[in-house]
Amino acid sequence: MQQGRITIITGAPGTGKTTIAAAIARLSPLDKSAHMHTDDFYHYLSKGVVPPHLPGADEQNAVVVEAIRDAAMRYACGGYDVVVDGIIGPWFLAPWMEAARQGYEVHYLVLRASKNETLRRATSRAKLGRQTNLELVEAMWGQFADLGPYEPHVVDTTELTIAQATDRVMRRIEAGDCLLKP
Repeated sequence: MQQGRITIITGAPGTGKTTIAAAIARLSPLDKSAHMHTDDFYHYLSKGVVPPHLPGADEQNAVVVEAIRDAAMRYACGGYDVVVDGIIGPWFLAPWMEAARQGYEVHYLVLRASKNETLRRATSRAKLGRQTNLELVEAMWGQFADLGPYEPHVVDTTELTIAQATDRVMRRIEAGDCLLKP
């Protein structure tokens, strides 16, 4: 069985992560693919849950990110093209770098739209109350605004249609220019 690959699609809420990740998984050139939505892993927690964006969630978030990574690696071992969709900023990359050190092909793409466009998109979906949603999205946008050494991994979705953004992401994966290198 040939090993699959892992592609992380991340960015602030409202940048198109879930829509694009689902499309990438459907359009995969591999025979098998999996779309892993990281929020699902947080929903598995039953007791002692700290909302992941709040102070005090660091230890919980580290465990959850490692569980996501382990699941992604297992799917990849089974030959799946794994598309991981969620908030995985550079602060969560250590486990993924470890996967790359172990020989996994791990792509890291950050979707980014302008702050105004991100706020417009994200607040049109009311997961939380409007004010809480605005504050959370604005904070998350700020965390992805300057990625330092990961800035070349950014795909700006501000002016792109879903089809255009999906095509751009697929071309970046095929080119291998967003691989994590240990």
